[in-house]
Amino acid sequence: MSGLDEQLVGADGPRTILILGGTSEARQLAECLVENPRFGQCAIVSSLAGRVSHPRLPQGEVRVGGFGGVPGLGKWVEDHHVVALIDCTHPFAERISATAHEVSRQRRLPLLTVHRPPWREVPGDQWIHVPTMEAAASRLRCFQRAFLTIGRQQLAAFSAVDTHCLIRCVEPPAPPLPHSHEVILDRGPFTVEGECALLEHADCDVLVTKNSGGAATYGKIEAARKRAIPVIMVDRPVPRRPSPYHEEVETTAAAVKQLQRIICSTQDC
Repeated sequence: MSGLDEQLVGADGPRTILILGGTSEARQLAECLVENPRFGQCAIVSSLAGRVSHPRLPQGEVRVGGFGGVPGLGKWVEDHHVVALIDCTHPFAERISATAHEVSRQRRLPLLTVHRPPWREVPGDQWIHVPTMEAAASRLRCFQRAFLTIGRQQLAAFSAVDTHCLIRCVEPPAPPLPHSHEVILDRGPFTVEGECALLEHADCDVLVTKNSGGAATYGKIEAARKRAIPVIMVDRPVPRRPSPYHEEVETTAAAVKQLQRIICSTQDC
């Protein structure tokens, strides 16, 4: 057993690395940690919010459901001897990210955020930047047929719009919904060709999306560019203030490297 492995097994059992997941990066990270012998004596646990009935499960242990805010997550990390907390959630998952940040601050627990880089405008893009879903909905008055790719949690913001909305999400959305709408149930990744065909068939004159980043759903951005239609882009939330216990990276490879350093420094190995 290596020095690091010895530190990852305490008198009261193995230490835990908790991944707040639900993204492709979270699944990749869990796989990397489970298969990395450097973390062989550490429990790798991925936590999913439970909003999707049939999620893509990562390797390692999995828990599903909320924690109950800061007190609940704080108790969980204490009970399971968490040595590192990994925020690998969607860039717009503000509530759980805020909870993780506060638990990290209160308990002086290392927090590593893994957020893919945001999309950047390139020549030919026609982006209309907005800060919120409500602001995005207000912009639709200038358009006839919109393609909404924002998930199903914030569709209520569009319930009063008169624009016809083509809504794509993984599972059926709950009301309130736009007055005139059509729902497509599908899960990425999506190709540029497929997105172009969809925009043409639905005769959409605007795309509404969040700046999630990543390659899996970038096809819609390219398709909008090819068809010369504008994109109402909901910008990411303002980053939180730096904390001495918090670091941020953009890739799973960088996360594994930082995690080794974090755990070594925390466990004095």
